[in-house]
Amino acid sequence: MSDALDATPYDALLLLSFGGPEGPDDVVPFLENVTRGRGIPKERLKEVGQHYFLFGGVSPINDQNRALLDALRKDFAEHGLDLPVYWGNRNWAPYLTDTLREIVADGRRRVLVLATSAYASYSGCRQYRENLADSLAALASEGLELPRVDKLRHYFNHPGFLDPMIDGVLASLADLPADVRAGAHLAFTTHSIPTASADTSGPVETHGEGGAYVEEHLDVAELIAAAVRERTGVDHPWRLVYQSRSGAPQIPWLEPDICDHLEALHGAGVPAVVMAPIGFVSDHMEVRYDLDTEATAKAAELGLPVRRSATVGDDPRFAAAIRELVLERAAAESGREVTPCALGALGASHDLCPAGCCPARAPRPAAAGADSPYA
Repeated sequence: MSDALDATPYDALLLLSFGGPEGPDDVVPFLENVTRGRGIPKERLKEVGQHYFLFGGVSPINDQNRALLDALRKDFAEHGLDLPVYWGNRNWAPYLTDTLREIVADGRRRVLVLATSAYASYSGCRQYRENLADSLAALASEGLELPRVDKLRHYFNHPGFLDPMIDGVLASLADLPADVRAGAHLAFTTHSIPTASADTSGPVETHGEGGAYVEEHLDVAELIAAAVRERTGVDHPWRLVYQSRSGAPQIPWLEPDICDHLEALHGAGVPAVVMAPIGFVSDHMEVRYDLDTEATAKAAELGLPVRRSATVGDDPRFAAAIRELVLERAAAESGREVTPCALGALGASHDLCPAGCCPARAPRPAAAGADSPYA
């Protein structure tokens, strides 16, 4: 038992997330952090920030990360895994660099990173690795001894990530009126990204139409739809759709958008829809606004019954999955035999992002990968 719960060589887990404002005065400075280097005027940022102002200027993501931290610490303690858990963000406090500085001050030397993004993409993986490299460079400039930093593999097809989403879809179906339930369509949603970024997502061998980003989401959608079919006896039609598009309109992004999809379904006579946000770990702003507010309003305008299923959040099964992933990676790093846990057609993702994986438009150093400058 003690061997199974040995996280050696790791002595810390870092929860790495996007961050979000915690009050009205934070909104524009937060958006300035998110868009730094793009030259977007402050007045335009105030317009973009209206989504946040509708919720009092507070993003739900920070409280959701606090809940996940509590769930991880509780699970680790209950199972005898002695591994401290830290939290750092890309765009708001607690900032990643500050958290890494704290980790160094606490004497931690090998850090395993959990990013709040389950899939391969530039913004969901490599950009976090670039943030890690930037923070490590800042610590090096201060003369601090750098910890070694590794990143947990993509967990999109781990049962502990899938099972809560399956239950969420089943609960949403059960909540629909009985006369439309059997004919309900499942709209699996994720963040739209530029098609060029999608096409180059994942390792080089997966590059092509949609790349690993689309392939992984389709695998998850198929797994959930199959589980729903097995447990209800109903074969609900489904499609992978997208939300939260931003950026210049002339740049192609993944489609169809969820609101356009709802209009098409209504026109085809579909009686009801369950929107399942499989691309998101928690109910943060892009779920609360783009689905719960905007898409739900579109459905009401159409007279189309909709339900939105829950994200994974701080579900104990997800916390247990992270513990399993930590122990899996620790065993591999220690040279012990390990069988990665993964469902679906794609199998377990790589532990170490290879060179050429999810490339940026302008090459930048990225930590925790085969091309990392910090071995």
